[in-house]
Amino acid sequence: MKHTYKIQGMSCNGCRSHVEKTLSEVKDVSNVVVDLDKAEANIESESHIPLEVFQKALKDDGGCYSIHNQNEKSCCSSHEKKEHKAKPKGKGTGVFYCPMHCEGDKTYDKAGDCPVCGMNLVEEQNVMASSSSQWTCPMHPEVLEDQPGDCPVCGMDLVSIEPEISSEEKTYQKLLKKFKIALIFTLPIFLIAMSEMLPNNPLYQILEQKYWNIIQFLLSIPVVFYATWMFFERAFKSIKTWNLNMFTLIGIGAGISWLFSVFGMFFPDIFPEQFKTQSGAVHVYFEAATVILTLVLLGQLLEERAHSKTNQAVKELLKLAPNKAIKVVNGQEIEVSIEAIEINDIIKVKPGGKIPVDGQITEGETTIDESMITGEPIPVSKTTHDNVTSGTINGNQTFLMKAEKVGADTLLSQIIQLVNDASRSRAPIQKLADKVSGYFVPVVVFISIITFIIWTIWGPEPVYVYALVNAIAVLIIACPCALGLATPMSVMVGVGKGAQNGVLIKNAEALEKMHEVDTLIMDKTGTITEGKPTVETLKAFDPDFSENHILRYIVSLNTNSEHPLAQATLNYGYSQDVSVLKSENFKAVTGKGVEATIKNHKISLGNPKMMAHAQANLTSEMEEKALKYQKQGKTVSYLAVDKDVVGFVVIADKIKVSSAKAIKTLQDKGVDIIMLTGDNFNTAQAVAQELQIKTFKAEMLPANKLDEVKKLQDNGHIVAVAGDGINDAPALAQSNVGIAMGTGTNVAIESAMITLVKGDLHGIVKARNLSDQVMRNIKQNLFFALVYNAVGVPIAAGVLYPFFGILLSPMIAALAMSFSSVSVIANALRLRKSKLDNA
Repeated sequence: MKHTYKIQGMSCNGCRSHVEKTLSEVKDVSNVVVDLDKAEANIESESHIPLEVFQKALKDDGGCYSIHNQNEKSCCSSHEKKEHKAKPKGKGTGVFYCPMHCEGDKTYDKAGDCPVCGMNLVEEQNVMASSSSQWTCPMHPEVLEDQPGDCPVCGMDLVSIEPEISSEEKTYQKLLKKFKIALIFTLPIFLIAMSEMLPNNPLYQILEQKYWNIIQFLLSIPVVFYATWMFFERAFKSIKTWNLNMFTLIGIGAGISWLFSVFGMFFPDIFPEQFKTQSGAVHVYFEAATVILTLVLLGQLLEERAHSKTNQAVKELLKLAPNKAIKVVNGQEIEVSIEAIEINDIIKVKPGGKIPVDGQITEGETTIDESMITGEPIPVSKTTHDNVTSGTINGNQTFLMKAEKVGADTLLSQIIQLVNDASRSRAPIQKLADKVSGYFVPVVVFISIITFIIWTIWGPEPVYVYALVNAIAVLIIACPCALGLATPMSVMVGVGKGAQNGVLIKNAEALEKMHEVDTLIMDKTGTITEGKPTVETLKAFDPDFSENHILRYIVSLNTNSEHPLAQATLNYGYSQDVSVLKSENFKAVTGKGVEATIKNHKISLGNPKMMAHAQANLTSEMEEKALKYQKQGKTVSYLAVDKDVVGFVVIADKIKVSSAKAIKTLQDKGVDIIMLTGDNFNTAQAVAQELQIKTFKAEMLPANKLDEVKKLQDNGHIVAVAGDGINDAPALAQSNVGIAMGTGTNVAIESAMITLVKGDLHGIVKARNLSDQVMRNIKQNLFFALVYNAVGVPIAAGVLYPFFGILLSPMIAALAMSFSSVSVIANALRLRKSKLDNA
């Protein structure tokens, strides 16, 4: 029998394979195929299986996914990935994720433990949530308003309510409280146990050893069943779902120590003499169990604090978002919450104030510090009609602005969301760690069992004591957590560092691939050049057409075009007070130019290919007149009326100041630079010569650029493409790493894996340096984690004992294990201090 069911809660390929595995283990199921895109499971079985059986299987596996019939209405699983709106409470979003990214970019809607690795879930940061605030009356706390004003009860001014502490801080405080309790009870247990090393133990003069064992047992109960009970819960869940992890080893190791001690204390007669002391009492390990658990708790505490620093970049960006703004309504200034701002509202920004939303200056001029968005320290001058960005800081003058993008649509919100998404994405190199981690825990348990057997056969007396202690040490010292954290921690810090420097990484794969790029293809206009062309001159071929007549046709034609060159002619035409004629049947011919009908004449404007398309007669003499401008790196667009070429317009686009230095730096790093442009050969050649670009191609259509990328990839090159226009989108999407100029079109930005906020080539140098540093950091972390386990496990097993008499106490093993993860995170945090401007 074959049935198709809907599956909810899947967000990545890891989810898909997990659901497939769980359903395939249901009795009588012969085959299961789960489709992630369709969110469906096709199940074949020998006989009919009730839906409730599958639902129970998924529920018993942790309840992360739900299954129902095709015709049932969907009911959202609590862990299903979905669009999360900002929640008013706290500083976060109500979106939680695993710091090890066990299931890719999967998120959860409440705090807790990761169902795969058991780690504490981390809350995602969000602009709207962080800036949200409420106001209340000091006399009537039941009054809650979303914006300032007067109390409706007594008329007093409302005061702002401080937001609750973040989920991250709550988790840290909770762990800190448990650690203090664990320490208070563990310390006396440790002192009682260590007293045995004193000659004529003074404690035994007070009470017999068996009574001190009972005291240790009683003191251990708060440690085991309250302060660190979560470790045993996570261990049980990991075994139940067979997602073996660090807590599996801790739970087995510490659990065996504690249970052995309890049985030894209450049932001493069942143990061999080897386990007993001179007084006849069984040697207990309450101190080992509690010290191990307390040290692991300390590691979790330090790790939680370290985790908070890995997304420090996002927190710094969040600080940029003001929670209040001054809105001008009918000439009146009203202080409002940032959430109350709507599109087209007029906002007043005072000196030194933060700009609340994206918009355009309508009155006044100023200088704005955009360093937190672009990474560039020099303030930028702004005047009427210039765009301003949320989170940037105003200079020393007041101005009015019109809100154009608010809430989640602002650049700052988009940057933070991009950083959050990229931080949760998985780099290809992580597959190595995932593969090793999949075998890690079973192998460690196996080594622990072998250790116990070897020590019972060849170990010194008392053999069982040595065997037990060393087997537990093997379980405790092994740390799959360090291996799992190696890549995501570096990616998270690296992505945040990039955002602070105006380099937005869409996913971790881009960060890894950028390190391998050997060929960079770039467009000319808007990428190498400023993309703000200006009209330099007009030339007429036909005596019946004056330059003003030509300009009038060009402006009338370009009123429907969005091309940067078109905007340059419009700006020039408006400055000359040219009247605009009505145009009809406008059409943009990609890579060639534009055409329309004006006064019953077919008007065409563009390059020689456009003239050929319009069947206009472009003579060699005309091309010769245009050639001298093209050799200077300027663009020439011909104008044809019907089939007669009547003149041309010369447009100059300055090369960005940073382009030459950036290209030279990349070439020094071994990156081959290729310029592909839709402009003519002479203009392209002039730009290439000035920038010392050896390889360039002109008059390239979008399809030509795409073919060029494919050709290079077929020859084994790792290709990055930098562009800013719609014509660059196909090549950006095909490339190994697409780099969009933030000043370009949305299509280009959507097609790219990396976006440069400022939109200059120096951002590519930063992206390359960032990639190099992150990949080096990841490899260091993987090396630390692998070498740590490769060295630590054999030492814990006792390989040094026959030669040097060295054994590793389970307590020392616990300390080493706890700090291994912290050391990996600490190494990743070094990226925060890295310099991206340096080669």
